[in-house]
Parts: sequence; C-alpha cells; structure tokens
Amino acid sequence: MTVRIGVITFPGSLDDGDAQRAVRIAGAEPVALWHGSHDLDGVDALVLPGGFSYGDYLRSGAIAALSPIMAEVKDAAAAGMPVLGICNGFQMLVEAHLLPGGLIRNANQQFIRRDQRLRVENADTAWTSAFESGQEIVIPLKNGEGGYIADTETLARIEGEGQVAFRYLGVNPNGSLNDIAGVTNERGNVVGLMPHPEHATEPGFGPDTAAAMRSGVDGLGFFASAIAAVAAVAA
Repeated sequence: MTVRIGVITFPGSLDDGDAQRAVRIAGAEPVALWHGSHDLDGVDALVLPGGFSYGDYLRSGAIAALSPIMAEVKDAAAAGMPVLGICNGFQMLVEAHLLPGGLIRNANQQFIRRDQRLRVENADTAWTSAFESGQEIVIPLKNGEGGYIADTETLARIEGEGQVAFRYLGVNPNGSLNDIAGVTNERGNVVGLMPHPEHATEPGFGPDTAAAMRSGVDGLGFFASAIAAVAAVAA
C-alpha cells in the first residue's frame, strides 16, 4: 500500500510545500489539505507545517487552532492517526490542547535560525521509531516563539511519563524549560517539535555533517517512522 500523508495549508503557512516534498522523498504520497475544509481526504497521517498562520496574531497558532479542519484533526488524533506539528504546527497542537504545555517568545526576544542538535528522548512514538532513544540528530531550527513552557505539575508529569520527545543539545536556543524541543501525547501518535525535519531530508539541502556540507538527512526518520506506523496498523 502507498501511505498517504496529508499536509494542511493555513493562511500564512510557509513550509507546507517543503513538508509535501519531504513526504514524497520518504516514499509516501503527499496530499494537500486546506484549513477551511472538513475533509481529510482519507489520509493515513497528518502534518501541520511551519509558517506564520494568520500572521501570528493573538498568539502563534491560536487562531489556526480554531480552523474548521482542526475538528477533523482532533477526531483523527483521538482515533490514533499519526499527527505531526512542526514549529507553527506545534504551536497549533498546544493551542488545540492536543499536546501539553505552551510556547512563548524566545528568551532573547529574537528570531533564531540555526542547525540545531537534538537528543531523541522517546523513540516509541509514531514519528520517532526510526531513531533510538538517546540518539543525537541535527535538524534546522527557525522560530521567534519557540520557548516551551508548562506549569510545575505538567512539567513533572510529562518528564515522568516519557512525553518529552526531543531535547536541545549544546545550546538552549529559546529558553525552553528543561531544554524541551518537542513533546508527544500519552498515546504517542501526536508529536510536536520546534525544529524543522522537512528541511533535512535530501542530500545537498540539509544541515552540514562531518561527511559533507548540507548532507544531513536526519529529518527523514520522522516520515519513515510514520510510514512504518501506518503500515503496522494495516498489516
């Protein structure tokens, strides 16, 4: 079977095309979806891409979280469909209460763009099974409101229950509590992170590695994981 992964475009989405390309490179079929629709077109997994939905007014992701299609996203997530939120998509998922915590302005009040080292903390989700727990990967990061926050009780719960999916290594670029770069829901089918795996899927266009400039493809593991998760359910 060919796994079909939907990529939702919101007004102000920036990386929806790149996300579709990453899905295709990974071996799945990308399906373009529109925020104003109530139709998921029978997809097997969903990506909420990065960008500046609705101009980041109110709070980043807050207005997009109320888009018509988000009712279907919530139902799909509750049914176990793999859902990935990247950067602005992560902000949407926390605003929609599909993931715990919140995201605020970077600690230095500046937009940050860099290749970021991460440690995989949870390799048992629908989007991380291609990695190993403790593995170090490099994924591009670009955000202005990437500071992860949560109250003391929530922070202790997600740490204790393994819901921290990724942690920043080397430097905490935005002041996120506990160096948290991404989290998962309890079931492991919904994952959000601030760095952009779709920008590290093709040699010549990814982060630099010791082997060659722009050769990093660590982002492929996210989409390969989702393809495997869908195939396992279908088997």
